[in-house]
Amino acid sequence: MTTQDDTSTGPDPMWALDPQVRPGPTNSLVDVAGLRVGQHDRRGDGWLTGTTVVLAPPEGAVAGVDVRGGGPGTRETDLLDPLNQVDRVHAIVLTGGSAFGLAAADGVMQQLYAEGVGFPAGPEPGQVVPIVPAAVVFDLGRGGDFGATPDASFGTAACAAATTAAPALGSVGAGTGAECGGLKGGVGSASAVLPDGTTVAALVVANPGGHVLDLRTGGLLGASALLEGDLDVLGERAAYGLRRPDPGELQEARERAGARSGGLMPKVLATTIGVIATDATLTKAQAAKVAGIGHDGMARAIDPVHTMFDGDTLFTIATGARPAPDPVAFHGLLTVAARTVTRAIVRAVLAAEGCQTPAGTVRSYCEAFPSAVTTS
Repeated sequence: MTTQDDTSTGPDPMWALDPQVRPGPTNSLVDVAGLRVGQHDRRGDGWLTGTTVVLAPPEGAVAGVDVRGGGPGTRETDLLDPLNQVDRVHAIVLTGGSAFGLAAADGVMQQLYAEGVGFPAGPEPGQVVPIVPAAVVFDLGRGGDFGATPDASFGTAACAAATTAAPALGSVGAGTGAECGGLKGGVGSASAVLPDGTTVAALVVANPGGHVLDLRTGGLLGASALLEGDLDVLGERAAYGLRRPDPGELQEARERAGARSGGLMPKVLATTIGVIATDATLTKAQAAKVAGIGHDGMARAIDPVHTMFDGDTLFTIATGARPAPDPVAFHGLLTVAARTVTRAIVRAVLAAEGCQTPAGTVRSYCEAFPSAVTTS
């Protein structure tokens, strides 16, 4: 584990409680075999938004959802209620553009339909309806043009880009226009392999109205959940770990936040969304429970969370490649799933890059607190 001084904020010794838990090979959602991730975004000329698509295996994956935010923008979430019939999804869309961005799911549906992937709905082969739940973040106007939002072409392009390679993190895809309490947000992902070999992973678009840092110290709230290797998003700086930022940097960040919003809490619409995945065999109800527990992980990285200005939503998909867990194993899966969401959010924040658009300048965490990621 990385050597750190007493002002460090992670990784945390709590993970020594189960030293067998480690990140998967890519430390991302695609460590769950059979999943592919594709991203498409557009920036410049008033644009700063994008779409991220998670593609399930052709036969689909069991799915659940939990919506906690007071202002959600979603599609096909009622279908995932355990009381309802269809229990498998073929893709999940995470996108910018607020409610306008739900149109990106149309492109994903059309692409899957062309491939014959979907829920059988007719007597002939190929007569299928792809099941594509979706959720959006609010990023309207952050590139300068309030009406520059993802449409079906974004979903089509994200599908075309889908691969089993580790997805790019930071200000890409659905996280292109994301912000985190006044700092730059983005896409984050992380994975964990449990002692029995089960993989749990998460991909999150971090775009909360709340803060991702402790306002007293400037340290990241979720840093204590980090595993060895999670800081690789910092490049060569990863070897030095995270440190408590210089007090002067924290004071400057406070002043910037106050000038921008009239207080420490930015007055914006927001939302954090994501997908938790596992190769375990789960029921629809169990998948919903995993999504619900995932929100605990969100709450450990964001404060406040689940506000009336956030549409915080998490999906869970289970490919069923491994056996169903017994009650004790399911407890372990839930525990790690929550921590993996926390890690994904922290990695999103650390990977994000600041940007300047006609709408203004937004710094990344690393730009605002360079002493926290020093290389000396």
